Amino acid sequence: MKKKKLIKSFFLSFAALIILSACGSGESSSTSKNDENTNNENITKIKVAFTMGGKPITYVDDDGNPAGYDVDAMKLIDEKLEDYEFEFIPTSDEDLLIGVEQGKYDVGIKNTFFTEEREKKFLFPNEFLGLSSAGILLKKENEHIKDLSDFAAEDMSLAPIAASNAQYTVVEEYNEANPDNPVKLVAGDEFSVDVVQWVNEGRADGGISIEAAFNAQVVNEDGPYHNLVDDVVYNEFAVIKTWPIFNKNQQEFADAYDEAMAEIQQTDALSELMLEHYGKDLFEVLDTVNR
Repeated sequence: MKKKKLIKSFFLSFAALIILSACGSGESSSTSKNDENTNNENITKIKVAFTMGGKPITYVDDDGNPAGYDVDAMKLIDEKLEDYEFEFIPTSDEDLLIGVEQGKYDVGIKNTFFTEEREKKFLFPNEFLGLSSAGILLKKENEHIKDLSDFAAEDMSLAPIAASNAQYTVVEEYNEANPDNPVKLVAGDEFSVDVVQWVNEGRADGGISIEAAFNAQVVNEDGPYHNLVDDVVYNEFAVIKTWPIFNKNQQEFADAYDEAMAEIQQTDALSELMLEHYGKDLFEVLDTVNR
């Protein structure tokens, strides 16, 4: 009798071990990508720098998490690339550009426009990340100024733009194409100035801005300049493609990005992100975008 009890006890213990092993196996199969990557030496860690104060494009939310259109678009890439794990690092415009160029970061996102000068320093992928509305911020009394041609024709002054800022290149390209009606372009010492403040205080007649930033600063009720919503206007003059910029040594990663982004562009995922963050889908006018 005692022997039978011992045998029964052995089989019960063995069955329990099998059940526990099965449960453990189930938990392992449902772990997150990050948990799996912890023990996978084949995963390549990617440092993704983003500007921390560019809401709704790239910013840090109230809970301290990376957020914005560019960030969420890159998260879609991360989900597709099983051999890569992204670490999002908030920083300034200047540190992002210098850091990506020098290899401190692998890739940077900040609503970046393509320029030939930047192509000398950074690796641009084949597939763009998003679209941005570029325009002129003006006082309400000057809302009849619709584009750079109108602005130049009235001999208006433009808020300074750093030569390293792609907005400077956009205006410079206009001037090169229109030598008889150029915009007064002044290179500033800072990467970007507070355009709303410059225009409101009369230090400049207008300034180059992007619609997403204008809405975040002026149109939104919680914007820092919402009190000026009836005093300043934004007039779009172009929709421009935006890009992630890669360190020159990241060709393999850039190729992986291209493959993933090409798949994502076959879905409505980016349009949905744009509606979520910008309140409008600029992909609807993609056929008219020439830059």
